[in-house]
Amino acid sequence: AGYFIHDSLDIIFNHQSRSSWEYLVHHAMAISAFVSLIITGRFLVAAMLLLLVEVSNIFLTIRMLLKMSNVPSPALYEANKYVNLVMYFVFRLAPQAYLTWYFLRYVEVQGQGAFLTANLLLLDAMILMYFSRLLRSDFFPSLRKGSAGRDVDGEKFLID
Repeated sequence: AGYFIHDSLDIIFNHQSRSSWEYLVHHAMAISAFVSLIITGRFLVAAMLLLLVEVSNIFLTIRMLLKMSNVPSPALYEANKYVNLVMYFVFRLAPQAYLTWYFLRYVEVQGQGAFLTANLLLLDAMILMYFSRLLRSDFFPSLRKGSAGRDVDGEKFLID
C-alpha cells in the first residue's frame, strides 16, 4: 500500500494528475484493496501474489527510459520489448487472471469478498487496456489511433 500511496503522491505533487488520472484510479483501487486485506488479515496470500504484478514495472520503466533517452541503438529497445512482453504476461496477466478465477470460484460474494472481487474485475479491465496499448505501440504501430501518444513532458508513456 505504501508504494501506491507514494506513487500517487508523486503523480499529484509533480502536476501529472490530469495526464495520469487513470493511474491514480488504479492506485486508489490498489490502496483500498491492500488496506482492506491488512485490516482484516484475510487473503494475505492474494496480496502477496498481487505484488508480483509490480515486477513487470521494472521492464515498463526501462522501456520508458529508453524512449525518453532516444537511445541511438534500437537493439536494446527491441530486446526489452520482448522481455517486457514476457514479464507482462508472467507477472501481471497470469497472477491477475488466477486471482480473478479464484475469487469468482471460491470467495463469498458478500462483504469484503464482493469488494475485492469487484476490485479485481475493474483492475482486470485496466490491465487489459494497458496491455492492448503496449501491443499496439510496440508490436502493431500501424494500428495506433491518430496521435494519441504524447511526448515526455506531456503524458502517456505507455501509449507512445
